[in-house]
Amino acid sequence: MKVLKFGGTSVGSVESVLTLKQIVEHEAQKQPVVIVVSALGGITDKLLATAQLAKHGNEHWKNDFDAIADRHHRMINTIITDDQAREELSQTVDALLEQLRSIYFGVFLIHDLSEKTQNAIVSYGERLSSQIVATLITGAQWFDACQFIKTERENEKHKLDTELTNNLVRKTFVDLPRISLVPGFISRDKNTDEITNLGRGGSDYTAAIIAAALDAEVLEIWTDVDGFMTADPRVIKTAYTINELSYIEAMELCNFGAKVIYPPTIYPVCVKNIPIKVKNTFNPENKGTVIKSKIDDDRKPIKGISSISGTTLITVTGLSMVGVRGVNRRIFTTLADNGISAFMVAQTSSENSTSIGIRDEDAAKAVRVLNAEYAREIETGAMFPMHAEGGLATIAIVGENMKHTPGIAGKLFGTLGRSGISVIACAQGASETNISFVIDGQYLRKALNVIHDSFFLSEYKVLNLFVCGVGTVGGKLIEQIKSQYEELKEHSRLKLNVVGIASSKNAIYNRDGIDLAHYKDQLKLSENSTPDQLREHIIGMNIFNSVFVDCTASKEIAALYQSLLEHNVSVIAANKIAASSDYQDYLKLKQTALSRGVKFRFETNVGAGLPIIGTINDLRNSGDRILKIEAVLSGTLNYIFNSLSAELPFSEVVKRAKEEGFSEPDPRIDLSGIDVIRKLVILTREAGYPIEQSDVEKHLFLPDDYFKGTLEMFWKRLPELNQSFEEKRKRLEQAGKHWRFVATMDHGQTSVSLQEVDQNHPFYNLEGSNNIVLLTTERYKEYPMQIQGYGAGASVTAAGVFANIMSIANI
Repeated sequence: MKVLKFGGTSVGSVESVLTLKQIVEHEAQKQPVVIVVSALGGITDKLLATAQLAKHGNEHWKNDFDAIADRHHRMINTIITDDQAREELSQTVDALLEQLRSIYFGVFLIHDLSEKTQNAIVSYGERLSSQIVATLITGAQWFDACQFIKTERENEKHKLDTELTNNLVRKTFVDLPRISLVPGFISRDKNTDEITNLGRGGSDYTAAIIAAALDAEVLEIWTDVDGFMTADPRVIKTAYTINELSYIEAMELCNFGAKVIYPPTIYPVCVKNIPIKVKNTFNPENKGTVIKSKIDDDRKPIKGISSISGTTLITVTGLSMVGVRGVNRRIFTTLADNGISAFMVAQTSSENSTSIGIRDEDAAKAVRVLNAEYAREIETGAMFPMHAEGGLATIAIVGENMKHTPGIAGKLFGTLGRSGISVIACAQGASETNISFVIDGQYLRKALNVIHDSFFLSEYKVLNLFVCGVGTVGGKLIEQIKSQYEELKEHSRLKLNVVGIASSKNAIYNRDGIDLAHYKDQLKLSENSTPDQLREHIIGMNIFNSVFVDCTASKEIAALYQSLLEHNVSVIAANKIAASSDYQDYLKLKQTALSRGVKFRFETNVGAGLPIIGTINDLRNSGDRILKIEAVLSGTLNYIFNSLSAELPFSEVVKRAKEEGFSEPDPRIDLSGIDVIRKLVILTREAGYPIEQSDVEKHLFLPDDYFKGTLEMFWKRLPELNQSFEEKRKRLEQAGKHWRFVATMDHGQTSVSLQEVDQNHPFYNLEGSNNIVLLTTERYKEYPMQIQGYGAGASVTAAGVFANIMSIANI
């Protein structure tokens, strides 16, 4: 036989009740079934709220009562089609409602609501719903749970009398009908005969008690979700249903906020090794979650993540606690005597401090009773007054296989640390099934997502990208991300989620990801945005695995890096300004990234997509020392000097370089040598030498006055230089030489200059906008290492930025 329990949502609407009927009648064709039902969805809360109105003498209790009665009558009139059955059911329901009205009226008259009266009131939810469902299902026989679910009073609470209840259940169901219908939740005191209940969620418990007593084949809990999820799907979009859980794992998840089943439900069936199936009334074809003693082929160390928001951490501390027996007994006895439950405990090894996690609503009372308990010690200074810290959240990662997997705790706390999330307190039992920890509540969503992502509970690893700059490089990058999105999902299990895009004036954000096919239209319709607003929005989103991608040349945007890194946002910069700024600022950026466990990547600052900075870092990390760097680092200047001809004068070539995307938007940055100087400074610093831009010796090829005034004036004056350059070009051509603007670092000494190179020089045959770098090191002295390739252009720079993004994704 089977026991099937249907929750409030499963009997909450006409559609769900009719689905319940189909499920039950289908199962009853195979074997006898016992059906346990909750009150109609929301009715228990309504019954309690109406009782409070009556207690306070509020006449509106009558309106609320009429609404309760009307809802049940509407359900009856809609689903019961047989006239005689409907009439008989209506009489039964009306009699129950009249009893309920009388109780409410009594509460209203005397302005008192005792526990006994409240228990009686809430029992009517299940008594009414079970009568309706018993009439709806053909052949169902109704049983009164109060006749066989018995409790006894212990420590001011009603506790199940297990032995008596089991005997009565077996006696009641000795001749098991094909379909038995039982109201859940309600019970009766064995001594006083007054109505009691098994607690909120107690219908699950009723079903488990019956299943255990009758040795059921399985207990099925029908609810409004497909089963236990790896995490709360309202917070983590990638959460999915867990196919199988052990009893212990399910209990841990339930105790820490996974409200799928009522925690006491598990114990009765666990003892009898009866599996529990959690199924969805609204999706009955789904397999749901099976809870049993042993899980076959169970490889994942972590099964799920659960959390409790609204946590207060109370710290009991004092030197008098060290080595004194009974201190913790007094703490927990005091809390228990006052009805306060502690769901997490952390104690220092010195025993002078014990921290207790409780719910926010219990905090004030807990502080009061503990201060009273330790009043004498507090007065003498042996202990401090209780310290309560609210606004926190408790997270638990659960899985029986954690005890077989070394390093879980280290990975957990390292993952949180890299995301800028501090752990305030933590606890782990010797069974290693649950690691619980307390964090600042504002980081709950971020913590849940990063843990879910890091421990392979998510189908995909996710990087959340903020792309700043939608010009030549930024636009190409977004195109590349869009074109590669599905490929990366399918073959690399990686989702590049663009959650923010900013232009020079506007910005758009979407935590779930921006539609990259229409982002330009969205930007046009968005509000204006400043760099400061951009920073505040990124930090305020507090999103996990976040990466800021700067595809601008803006000094104001580069100034955001330090703050973003301090808030654990990785930074990828095509912008050269930050890495070539004051040396101390550059050093601080790198040190912040290192200490925060995030990344500051700027490979495309030099050589676009060429692996120059990465190669220098690899050489240094392997113990080599960079002695000398000789490089042609400006694809723009190389393009200009390679393109000069009798037909293409200097001014025309510069214009083409800008039009084809080889130069900066303001080509004076390239022509003045500033761009090359910045690149040389960056390479020299990465090679291990402290240097400022002012330290670079400059030998430039344009007069200073061409760099003054407006850009418009520059373009107007530029043709003045054509004749001079053409004369020099002819002389150079006759000598069989080429111009190259060369950056040099020799043991920390740096210079840039326009040089004439002959056919024997490695730089001679450099074509188009290509770059070349020669690295002389202690290992590569006689034959320098050479890196050469395409060194300019929006597409290759965007590809280099994309490569930096992928390097973060693959860590």
